[in-house]
Parts: sequence; C-alpha cells; structure tokens
Amino acid sequence: MAVDRERVAALVTELLSAIGEDPDRPGLKLTPQRVADAYTEFFSGVGEDPAEPLSHTISVSRGPAPDTLPSGAVMLRDIHFRSVCEHHLLLFRGKAHIAYLPGEQVVGLGALPKVVDVLASRPQVQERLGEQIADTIWDALDTRGVLVVLEATHGCVTFRGERQRDASTVTIAARGEFTDPISRTELMLLMGAPRE
Repeated sequence: MAVDRERVAALVTELLSAIGEDPDRPGLKLTPQRVADAYTEFFSGVGEDPAEPLSHTISVSRGPAPDTLPSGAVMLRDIHFRSVCEHHLLLFRGKAHIAYLPGEQVVGLGALPKVVDVLASRPQVQERLGEQIADTIWDALDTRGVLVVLEATHGCVTFRGERQRDASTVTIAARGEFTDPISRTELMLLMGAPRE
C-alpha cells in the first residue's frame, strides 16, 4: 500500500494550523510536501512482505562450496535501522544483530538487512520489531535457531519528558536452540551486545 502523499500533506497543513502556526509562511510553505515525502520513505514497509528477501536460498550441500558445511551460527552484526514509534510518531534508530543456525539452506547475507528494513519501515515498537524479524527468519529459512538483538535510542525518551539523551533500549528475540540462555550467551558476546 502506497502512502497517500496528498492526504498526508493536507493533514500536515492542518496540524501546523492546529499548533498555532501559519502554514503559508515562507519557512513552512513546503513543509507539508516534505513531510509527505519523508513519510513515504519512513512507511515504505507497510504492506510489504518481509520474507521476500529470504526467498532466494543457497543449498549448503549442493551449493558453490559443499565441502564447507556450516557447523555453527551465521551472524551479521551492526545492521543500522531507523523506524517510527507508533506511540508518538517519533523516530527511533539503532543497530540490529542477527544470528541463525542454518540447516540445509542459507541465505545471502544481504537479505537480512532487507528484512530489517521492511519491518522497520512501518509504525513500530522495538519489542515487536525484534520479534517480527525473528519470526520472519524462523518461518522462512530452514534454521535450528534465530537470535535477534536490537539496541536503539528513541525520540520519545531523548526528546520528551526527562530527555534522557544517552538512554538506549535493548531487546532480545530468540527462537529454537537460542531460547536457551546458555546457548545465546556466546553469540551475544560475539555480537558485542549487552548480556541479559
């Protein structure tokens, strides 16, 4: 579903009036269209299938290097993401760390950031975002375990209320073998992520 840019621009014009501003003053005249453009980017994941990037897998036994079967986890660290908190429509941003234990199929590493991007590009909360990433990988790949650690700073914490500019939030989502805290400890150390 595409963002209705005209409707967003009209609503931003109304919002500017509602906060006591003149939407026709020179500094704000183009703001409604700029916000519509930004929202088109921020919410591009609405209606998109996050599993689609995982649909092209590589066989580890019949692939390009069958003599190098993975015996441990595949990990991708420091995937930068940004999203919009559904509670205040303020940005939050951070890094995702993803690990999975492959079965017969692996996926190109570039697919994992695409999954994160699709799911982050919709109104979100960090707790659900991590769970959705883990579920998508768990459901789409032949995997024995999935671990997703997100660390992010939130506009609703850094800009509002107590304005804790250095506060960050860490969430952990685990599936399969990584639901065991001992199994995921080594990975979390390798990820450089905070331990439970």
